[in-house]
Amino acid sequence: MTAFTESEIEVFSLYELKQQGFSYIPGPSIAPDAEATQDFLVAEPVASYGVPDKRAAYGDVVLKHTLEQAIDRLNPTLPVSARQEALKAVLSVFSPQLIDANEAFQKMLAEGVPVTIQKDGQERGERVWLVDFQNPENNVFFAINQFTVLERNQSKRPDVLLFVNGLPLVVIELKNPADKHATIRKAYDQIQTYKTVIPSLFFYNAFCVISDGLEAKAGTISSAFSRFQTWKTIDGKKESSPHVSQLEVLIRGMLNKATLLDLIRNFIVFEKDKKIDAKTGLTQIETVKKIAAYHQYHAVNKAVGSTRLAATAEGSRKAGVVWHTQGSGKSLSMVFYAGKLIHNLDNPTIVVITDRNDLDQQLFDTFAASASLLGQPPVQAESREHLKSLLKVASGGIVFTTIQKFFPENDSPAYDLLSERRNIIVIADEAHRSQYGFQAKLVDTKDEGGKVDGKRIAYGFAKYLRDAVPNATFIGFTGTPVESTDINTPAVFGDYIDIYDIAQAVEDGATVKIYYESRLAKVNLTEEGRKLIEELDREMTDDSTSETQKAKAKWTKLEAIVGHPVRLKNLARDLIAHYEKRAEVFEGKAMIVTMSRRIAVALYEEIIALRPQWHSEDLKTGTLKVVMTSSSSDKMAFDPEDPDSLVIPACHRTNKESRRLLSDRMKDPEDSLKLVIVRDMWLTGFDVPCLHTLYIDKLMKRHTLMQAIARVNRVFMDKPGGLVVDYIGIGNALKDALAFYSNSGGKGDPAETQAKALELLLEKIEVVRQMFYGFDYMHFFSVGTSERLSIILQAEEFILSREQGKDRFIKESIALSQLFALAVPHEDALALTDEIAFFQSVRARLLKFEGDGDNGDKKNYESAIRQIVNQAVESTGVVDIFDAAGIKKPDISLLSEEFLQDVKEMKHKNLGIELLKKIL
Repeated sequence: MTAFTESEIEVFSLYELKQQGFSYIPGPSIAPDAEATQDFLVAEPVASYGVPDKRAAYGDVVLKHTLEQAIDRLNPTLPVSARQEALKAVLSVFSPQLIDANEAFQKMLAEGVPVTIQKDGQERGERVWLVDFQNPENNVFFAINQFTVLERNQSKRPDVLLFVNGLPLVVIELKNPADKHATIRKAYDQIQTYKTVIPSLFFYNAFCVISDGLEAKAGTISSAFSRFQTWKTIDGKKESSPHVSQLEVLIRGMLNKATLLDLIRNFIVFEKDKKIDAKTGLTQIETVKKIAAYHQYHAVNKAVGSTRLAATAEGSRKAGVVWHTQGSGKSLSMVFYAGKLIHNLDNPTIVVITDRNDLDQQLFDTFAASASLLGQPPVQAESREHLKSLLKVASGGIVFTTIQKFFPENDSPAYDLLSERRNIIVIADEAHRSQYGFQAKLVDTKDEGGKVDGKRIAYGFAKYLRDAVPNATFIGFTGTPVESTDINTPAVFGDYIDIYDIAQAVEDGATVKIYYESRLAKVNLTEEGRKLIEELDREMTDDSTSETQKAKAKWTKLEAIVGHPVRLKNLARDLIAHYEKRAEVFEGKAMIVTMSRRIAVALYEEIIALRPQWHSEDLKTGTLKVVMTSSSSDKMAFDPEDPDSLVIPACHRTNKESRRLLSDRMKDPEDSLKLVIVRDMWLTGFDVPCLHTLYIDKLMKRHTLMQAIARVNRVFMDKPGGLVVDYIGIGNALKDALAFYSNSGGKGDPAETQAKALELLLEKIEVVRQMFYGFDYMHFFSVGTSERLSIILQAEEFILSREQGKDRFIKESIALSQLFALAVPHEDALALTDEIAFFQSVRARLLKFEGDGDNGDKKNYESAIRQIVNQAVESTGVVDIFDAAGIKKPDISLLSEEFLQDVKEMKHKNLGIELLKKIL
């Protein structure tokens, strides 16, 4: 029985593409030097609009004649000169920066090519369409293999290219599933090489597909390997069977004509992120191209369909709720939803509502960064009056506001009517909030001195929203589930439209697992404090606005206990030790959550007393910062006349701009800012992929807790998971959150215990130890450097002598290092440090023979996991690679008889074979 070959996977792909209506054309048949008599000129199946002409040159990546025909067919009413102008614009796309050229073309593709025509003696702007997005069959689709491209005297030949109307929109790179070395990662690396050698092909690229026949993933030209994602459904209703190859599912589910064109038109964004260089102060703009994952694509289309139905004259005006777990791209789904609505409704006004200023800014930034897809910049309502003016327009616009701006002035029971239009869509972020309700309740009124002087009726904000825009359609997006007892959310928004839970997100690689470690015993919390925590745990609601006065009094008392100077000293000492241990093995950042602004400042002082080098008065430098708002009543220094006032030093006083600078620093993995202390700021919607540890010293529950711990679940390089460290006792709250999550229909644990990570670590180290069965490496830890180096070489030889030993060992030892990073600083994990360092040393030796050593994408397999080998092996000199392999360094031709004889007689033959592979 013969094994798979790469060509078989290529043939299979082309067959599946033909099933989707692509006409197959062999690349050589349209090559510049193709013979007219060759028998593979006919497309299969026959294309609706004929086969392409031969290419004029190998440098041509667009099928010019096919594109020209499509432009003429799709734009018959425009003058020939306008159509030729558009053709020229497409063929002339260029920029020194690949991403800029790609963005320029995407704009032409999705919005039409802008041209100027003369009509009735006047100039007027028109759009020339390159693709008919409404009628897929009005386009021509080619799947072409072995399409050679020559650029700057170098040629490359991608496996399969998908052309729509002559435009090379999709690159597919395939590898052999039966070849252990031909991995899907190698396919990704090949795409990166193509981008460097033949960049003009990628000026027109919508997205790329990589596959080994079994696995298949899609991503854009700016996607890191970790952001290439699997497409897991064909019809959007259910996930495909795991027994069907991912490549087949991707072709049928993502590359069918309708979905492909929908993705290209409505689900690609170029996010513009302004970054201020902390050292130079210069502003840099970074562009990242993103495409929807399968769960985003189908959820948005369901939401658009539901919205169109709800917005009709007979509709309910309740579009529903999209529940997508935190970290899975909820904000971007909202952008895609808004963008597609603009194309599908009669120029709607979209109102995006959050319940906090910092959330409003974060979500606004996401929309602003994607303005090209939306076709217009979003606008933030600065005041109630500004909001009213924005909503009184006849149509159009994307308006951001906090829900508090819909609270009527002067305690009025109703809000002013702003518009009766039906094409206003209200998008509520975190739609589970209780303040979105309609219900009335009695609240206190106070006199000028702040004393309660009566009662009045107040309503949930949904009532005031309905007063303002009575015919608007409401839709909610949430990262946490709606509680079964919550009657407000369904009443305002309707039922679930789509659910994407923790289990799905982790399985798909959209997020990483979160682990939990209790360190309550490491800090001194009094018995009174523990009792207060138990009482508050029972009495606290998820919504702090509805807490009783009694609960607030207990909170104040607990704050004094938690913030006691002696306890904070202990907390600072333990936190530093914990973080530094993790930093030894895990590249990334941490966030510390405190009960109050007072504690945040006091804890900062305690940490800086132990690590003064972490402090800086300058926002642009320093390892540790406090991020919080400040009040006009705060003092710069202790005031004896007002001893109870809060003292906030100048270095902790931040405004919107300074917090943006700190945000940019925190998001930059290379920046020296490694830890931040917060109270509420950045606990929701703040996306820092390199954040791996969250230290919690504040009681939280349900939605608030789940949103906070999700700060560490973002994908970052090969980050194996995030860790939540508990200093106050949130264990019961986590169990409650899990029960609530499960009862709501969600699958997956919000946080697994660190003991689970340790258990997995102990299992994995046994697997690696068994690979050395018959080889005693234990004396490695008690000898000098020279002997250690010798043992590493012997261990390397031992692994190479085993069947598939090298590949198995590399794979298992990488997994071991990742689990070690999760389990540290548990004492049982730390006890394994030296042994894991030994395994890392052996793997480092084996990896020296991988590839050619100069590919920037292969810097190492564990870029987020620090190597600890230097603690175990310190080289006292340069080790010659030939000496290490047991070969005398040749001063004559490498393949001379003398050299080959040395190989025969060498001490470590398997090591020598690897060396020869490397050299040859």
